[in-house]
Amino acid sequence: MNLSYCRGLLASAALLTSAQAASPEAAARVAAWLAAWDGQGLHRTATTGDEAGAAWLAREATAIAGPVTSESFQLERIDPVAAYVEIDGERINGEALFDGPSTTAEGLRGLATDATGAGPIAVRSLPPSAVYGEEYRRMRRESPHRALVFLTLGGAPGLAPLNAELFRAPFGPPTVQISSVERDRVLGALARKAEFRVVVHTTRTPAQARNIVLTIAGRDRTRPPLVVMTPRSSWWQSTSERGGGLVCWLETLRALQANPPGCDVVFTANSGHELGHLGLDDFVARRPGWETRATWIHYGANIGAVGSKLQVQSAHDDLRTLAVTHLTTAGQKPDLLSDRGVVPIGETKDIHKAGGRYLTLVGPPNTSPLFHLPQDRWPQAVDVAAVARVAEGMANAVVALTR
Repeated sequence: MNLSYCRGLLASAALLTSAQAASPEAAARVAAWLAAWDGQGLHRTATTGDEAGAAWLAREATAIAGPVTSESFQLERIDPVAAYVEIDGERINGEALFDGPSTTAEGLRGLATDATGAGPIAVRSLPPSAVYGEEYRRMRRESPHRALVFLTLGGAPGLAPLNAELFRAPFGPPTVQISSVERDRVLGALARKAEFRVVVHTTRTPAQARNIVLTIAGRDRTRPPLVVMTPRSSWWQSTSERGGGLVCWLETLRALQANPPGCDVVFTANSGHELGHLGLDDFVARRPGWETRATWIHYGANIGAVGSKLQVQSAHDDLRTLAVTHLTTAGQKPDLLSDRGVVPIGETKDIHKAGGRYLTLVGPPNTSPLFHLPQDRWPQAVDVAAVARVAEGMANAVVALTR
């Protein structure tokens, strides 16, 4: 897909009516859902907050369309005991890298260097999006260092953890992640060749998490199914990161309950997102061949996050046109159209590689100021009106797709 086509598609969509605001009723639903989500605590996989999110979503979905199913999957939950860097006897608390190994309680000591040096401990500055590049994995796999310190670089000051893309197969040296506000302190110690002590002490506890799944039966059940999915786990409350996708998921469910589809539509809201998409892996494992048999609608991160842009991703022109048309009519024209050959970085990555049909809606991480930061909270992180418009546009798009 060339750039001129993308620009032409957006330009054509701009001619459609786009001034209509979301209804007060829709905005009220959005606000109530987002406030409830924010109040559940941290949504890390297989934790109390994750279970609170699952129970809440199950209640909301049941109220709209009837009973849901919970599809549980097993994992070894990481429980941090201690994660810090000690310099000159003072600790800088941080977070373990969840797909790296642990240290002992004593940790590792030594002189620190930047990534090009040969010391026992290396310091790197990385944004959350670094995990999607092959260079990042190569750096960790080939690191000669005994321990790593990642200064996390979010869109605002704070600790912005990196996802554990290889959670089930930890690799590289033990790694502690620390807040960007400690940058000058850490780099100053690096420059004067101070000794670092790195502690990444964790335990693993057998646990389970669950996906919330329900099906709206189509009039013709021989047709290939449509899957509407969104992740629902994250490092923090992540109200704008995850909340917009959950709102779109619920509003699409409402729309299809009012407009019965021609094909089966399976809704799944998955845990395990920050741990290499464990929930989606389990969902697909229960449905062999669905990567190419089904059409996938993916409500990704940062939909309606304040300051974020809205991006449409798909390898299929009809799905791209459908989304742009309905979003623009709802008053929320997409800001970006990715080239159809670009591999998505989220849950639809493997579907793209398998040649399946998918449509992803996402706010790219580098456009969302609070992505992966604890400041991503209700209400300041979310544009309620934007979320409501996106949810309306995509609900109408999905209804049209299922006819």
